[in-house]
Amino acid sequence: MTDALELDALWEDFHRVVNMTSQELAARLRVSDADEDTEPLPDRAGTPTGQHVLAILQKRRTDLTDDDISVMYEVVDTVTEQADVENEPEAEETRRRHRLMTIGHDPLKP
Repeated sequence: MTDALELDALWEDFHRVVNMTSQELAARLRVSDADEDTEPLPDRAGTPTGQHVLAILQKRRTDLTDDDISVMYEVVDTVTEQADVENEPEAEETRRRHRLMTIGHDPLKP
């Protein structure tokens, strides 16, 4: 298990990089999984990681599991690696933006 100081830092980093609300993320996951004929059930929409991020957003820090902590590290690392801080926001990189949005980070959000 992660110590308290490390968990505090991770909690802050996670909520800094996940800049979408749980409602925005849930809507994004539904849109990303929808096709012309069907829309998935809300609790099954999106990637497993996106669903896990959504679940974490609805938890208190004291309720985090080891799996939650692993996903939080993964999301912070992914956003940090893929976010182009120098050139944001750039709407032209739609695929990258949509990929990041499935884990709760909208590069076009201030």
